[in-house]
Order: sequence, then C-alpha cells, then structure tokens
Amino acid sequence: MAQVKIYGRREFLTLKRQAISDAIHQTIVEVLKFPQEKRYHRFIGLAAEDYLVPSDKSPDYLIIEIQLMTGRSTATRKTLIKTLFAALSSALGIRVTDLEIVLFESPPENWGFRGITGDEAVLNYSITV
Repeated sequence: MAQVKIYGRREFLTLKRQAISDAIHQTIVEVLKFPQEKRYHRFIGLAAEDYLVPSDKSPDYLIIEIQLMTGRSTATRKTLIKTLFAALSSALGIRVTDLEIVLFESPPENWGFRGITGDEAVLNYSITV
C-alpha cells in the first residue's frame, strides 16, 4: 500500500488534480508493481498565505509525500522518485525544481487495514521490489 499526500496551492490543485493523480498513480503502478485499483491520494490545497515557499519556486510548487511499507530496494525507491519527477513535469508542464518528493517507510506491522496489521495481510502485490 502507498498512501500519497499532495500539498500545493489550492488553485493549482483544483485545476490539475486529475493529471497529478494520474501521473502519480501510473508511476506507482509501473515502478512498484501495484495493482491498478490501489489508488490512495489525498490533496491538501492551501491558500497562498498558508503555503509559503522559497522565492525560487513558482506558484506550481508541489510537495508529494508517499508512505510505504518497508521492503523496497534503494534502487527501486530512487527509480520511483526520478520517474515521478519526469511524469509530473511532463503531465503538468512544470519545472522539476517545483517538485519535492519524500518517501516515508514504516514496517508492515505498523500498518492497520482490513481489521488486521500489515504483516498479517495477504497482499496481491509484493513490497520487496
């Protein structure tokens, strides 16, 4: 499972929500080998006065946080980040310097869903890619 949070200015997220979600989801499916139906995205749109960014960033600046169960290799995690940069900049027409991506990992036993913990769950995808 990957839980994705996308932070940005409300106006930009409203205009680009579907394109952002599609680019992120396709990348996760491709790189992490997730099933197509596993899309967990939350958009956190903020007013400009609540989303203060460095002066070298444009109004399109996005922060993407992805929570994952531990298990993926360093190479896979780096491929995920680099593929997200390419997919999002292409889909949205924005600079890669307006994207920041952070992966947070925690062990399967720290996840709870379907009434059980992640280490007890039978998943239809691998977390060791």
